[in-house]
Amino acid sequence: MKRVLAVVLLGFGITASAVMASVEDEIRARIQPVGEVCMQGDECGSAAAASESASSGPRSGSEVYDAVCMACHTTGAAGAPVIGDADAWAPRIDQGMETLISHAINGYNAMPAKGGCADCPDEEIEAALEHIVAESK
Repeated sequence: MKRVLAVVLLGFGITASAVMASVEDEIRARIQPVGEVCMQGDECGSAAAASESASSGPRSGSEVYDAVCMACHTTGAAGAPVIGDADAWAPRIDQGMETLISHAINGYNAMPAKGGCADCPDEEIEAALEHIVAESK
């Protein structure tokens, strides 16, 4: 009887140990760092790749549109004119590109400045606007 009790207790101990190890692994996975700090000049895995892509020059109008403008200008969110809708864009295009560029860079009505892309240079916003206008004539 003592042997059976000892085997049962040993089994419970092994099972509890395995469960605790599993719980600890789950906790480690949940609290692991999301990223890392990389100083300029240091070689840090993904940071080096990001800086290479960032310094590759300005993006094309369609790339900026896909990354920034598409969310509102394909759905018409907050009254945004939908790309390709010539009737919606005609009065805006008639105001001239300077006015459109000013509105795109500085914001207009519900659209925030640069469509919310604070790190986009003005030339990328202009390229995106030229892409939208070309698709909407």
